[in-house]
Amino acid sequence: MNNILITICGRAGSKGFKNKNLKTFLGSPLVYYTAAIAEDFRNRLKDTCNTTICLNTDSKDLQKLVNEKYKNIELIDRCPELGGDKVPKMAVWHNSLNLMESKFDLKYDYVIDLDITSPLRQIDDVVNAYKIKLDRPDCQLIYSVCESRRNPYFNMVKVENGVAKKFASSNFTTRQEAPSVYDMNASIYVINADYLRDDKENMLLNAKSGIYEMYDTAVLDIDSEQDFELMEVIAKYLFEKVDNFKKMKELVEK
Repeated sequence: MNNILITICGRAGSKGFKNKNLKTFLGSPLVYYTAAIAEDFRNRLKDTCNTTICLNTDSKDLQKLVNEKYKNIELIDRCPELGGDKVPKMAVWHNSLNLMESKFDLKYDYVIDLDITSPLRQIDDVVNAYKIKLDRPDCQLIYSVCESRRNPYFNMVKVENGVAKKFASSNFTTRQEAPSVYDMNASIYVINADYLRDDKENMLLNAKSGIYEMYDTAVLDIDSEQDFELMEVIAKYLFEKVDNFKKMKELVEK
């Protein structure tokens, strides 16, 4: 049986979008969309995984909000040294892993991080990303992506000396000919705990990585008030029209 640590990380406040982690999204607290899918993972894989879920935050309001509904999520008081907006997320994962291993006196096999500001996951996304990691023991990390709407080999440019040039040199005449490229959407990370435990540089992409491709919802994550408003419009449609998103919304509303 694998030991899994699911981390949910959120700072108090936000420079780009104030208190975004405390917002209500289509009638439910935004963080519940992440907490619900984490609990669903734990319940569905209880026969093969021993799963701990923790919330790492310096926000008492966020702790209270989560604890009101999800009593089995461990609460970690984030130390001031990890509270700044320039602190790499990997440092918070290190902190979560160390504290939870110490508390429960066990060694985790995998860490799964789920971002609060990415509520548009389908019901199977986290389980499927984890299964890809199991199928790819050669990779230290699996992270979620969406297919990019622009391609540096075809329709992206840079400006050099006042002149616009194709970002990556190529002779492709259609986008379909160009290599596939992806946007990291920051929704799901599945990491070998050994890699995280041994990491000293907090450089996530130094890991040998694979990808899990998610449904393209147009907005990757919520980083501004405009993102939030647009994602609510998209989410309302998806929760009504697409079964796997509808099931996700039902989890939140249980």
